This record gives sequence, structure tokens and C-alpha cells, in this order.
Amino acid sequence: MPGNSIGRMFVVTSFGESHGPCVGSLIDGCPAGLEMKVEEVQEFLDRRQKNVLGTPRKEPDKVEILSGIFEGFTTGSPICLLIWNRDVDSSAYEELRYIPRPGHADYAAHARYGGFNDHRGGGRFSGRITAGFVAAGGIAKMLLKRIGVEINAHTLSIGSVSVKDALPIEKIRLAYESPVRCADLEVSEKMVEEVKRAEAEGDSLGGVVEAIATGLPPGIGDPVFESIDSELAKALVSIPAVKAVGFGEGFGASALKGSENNDQYFYEDGKVSARTNRAGGVLGGLSSGMPLVMRVAFKPTPSIKLEQSSIDIRSGKEVKLRLRGRFDACVVPRAVPVVEAMCSIVLADQCIRCGLISQVLR
Repeated sequence: MPGNSIGRMFVVTSFGESHGPCVGSLIDGCPAGLEMKVEEVQEFLDRRQKNVLGTPRKEPDKVEILSGIFEGFTTGSPICLLIWNRDVDSSAYEELRYIPRPGHADYAAHARYGGFNDHRGGGRFSGRITAGFVAAGGIAKMLLKRIGVEINAHTLSIGSVSVKDALPIEKIRLAYESPVRCADLEVSEKMVEEVKRAEAEGDSLGGVVEAIATGLPPGIGDPVFESIDSELAKALVSIPAVKAVGFGEGFGASALKGSENNDQYFYEDGKVSARTNRAGGVLGGLSSGMPLVMRVAFKPTPSIKLEQSSIDIRSGKEVKLRLRGRFDACVVPRAVPVVEAMCSIVLADQCIRCGLISQVLR
């Protein structure tokens, strides 16, 4: 399968570039009979932009559904989701065509595509393409809702500021009330200050997004190479700027003893449960029935205003570089719905594979 598609039965193909005419996605394999309005997809897509710590690029992000919907229901045919790029300014990028920006994919892309790639705004490697991910994820979330599976994400840390205590799902659902998508409003204020400080210094910050899927029954996944965690990891690492993904304790599990790390079982109301969830809801590549907990680490935004060193590919000489243009000091707040979307796409695909979601919905 080409590198721009993900999924086996619920297949999402991404298209578009940062400064091209549009971005979007094509969904093939969405079951027929899902009741849907474009406003519902738009509502989820709006989470990338509304009430979020500002970005200089102001895109309306109005989604158009070109196919696959008839009389308010999915038809079973491919669904084309298109989002026009309206606020494009490529003036700052022409001088960078042969000067790769540190921390970006510019040089690697030039080498891979022989210089024919669209370099403007990062082109295909820009976070802008995630608008198409989110639109497709909105439809995946609708499918999962039908079987009682819910996915919520929130900002766990930005720079040196982090949420210390575990938060209940009820509170995490309110994360979008924060401009940095942090469900702890006291910590949220500190994160805002941290981002503004870095921006004033011409620098940037990274952070961690946590996503939690609830309502997933045990036994979902296709080990070994298409296990639920390997598929989720692949999808999440495909988000621009992601550098690490962990489940449950993640790297922290390596410092625990087996007696500390094992989640011990018990019966609760006749159902199997566990007293802890250090495994993060996945064992042996299969869902365990406990909440599926993922943490996604984002690097600092590579575009910064400080002077940096680079090279001129044409002359072979080293040069000094100070970037112009529009970029976020921290991508984490706008990445929260992207993480939700990618988790939703993978889980919808997995649930269709195992028959939890049928091909025709009634």
C-alpha cells in the first residue's frame, strides 16, 4: 500500500501540501448507513483552531464532503473530505528552497525527491496536512460512539510545566476549554506563560499529549505485526513533530519490578477488571478491557526566530539563517485533536476487522 494511506478495512488516504490549493483525506471502507451531517465533522475539525493559543496562520478550515454521503447517511463508497487552503503566504520560503531549515525535513525531502518536492511551508511534511487527519478522525469517532468507545486527549506537559496527578475522564473532557488543551486549569495558566516566554525569546517548546480510549472490549487487535499498539504507534508517529509514543507506564515500566508493574486481576460486578493499569490497556498486542492509555511526545517547533547555522545546497557553503514567516511557538495545543483523530481512525479499523462494527449499520 502507498505510504500516504493507513488502515486495512477503514482506509484513510491523506493528500495535499501546506501551501497547495487544499489538504484533505479519502476514506475507503466506511460502513454504509452511518447517519452523518457535515456540521458534525466540522465541529470536530474546529477543535484545531477555536479557543487555542494563537497561530499567525488563520485558516477557516471549512470541510467539504464531495462523495460518500447521500440523504444524510454514508453510502459505503469512498468519502472525500476536502479543506481549501485560504490563508497562504509563500513569500518567505523562496529564499529557503536550497537552504534546509534545521529541525525540518527540508534536506531529507530534497534528497528523497530530487528537489521536485513542494518546499513551501514544509509542503507535504507540514502540520497543515493534519487537518485532513482530523476530518477523517471525526467520522471514525462517530463509528466508535455507536459501540460505546470514546477517545479523549489532553495536554499533559509543555516544556517544564506538567500535570502531576491523574485526572478523571470527566475532567479530561473539558480540556478544550483551555487554550493549551490542558484539563487542569491551574496548570494550564502556567503552560500559557511558558509558551509566551519562549515565543518572546524567539524560541519554541515541545510537550506531551495523553489520549485515553474507554469502552473498548478485551481481545481487539491482530498480533503480531498488526497488533493494536503497533498500529496505534505507527499512526501516532506519522503525526508531524512526534518523536515518541508510550502505552501505560511506557518508558517508566523499565524501572519497575515485575511485582510493581503487573496489573493484578479481580472480579467487579461479575466482570474481569484490574487493580491498576500500568499496561495501559494493552497486553500481547490485544486490548485488555482496561482504558487504553497512550502518551505522545512532540518535539519543539523547529521553526524559531533565533539565528541558526545551515548550508546552501547549490554552493556547498555554510550559511547563517534567521527564519521569517508564520509559525507556532508550540504545536502541542493544536495537536490534541490530531492525536484523538489518529487513535479513532486506528480503533475504527480494528473494530471493523473483528466484527464489532458491521459493514452495514442499521
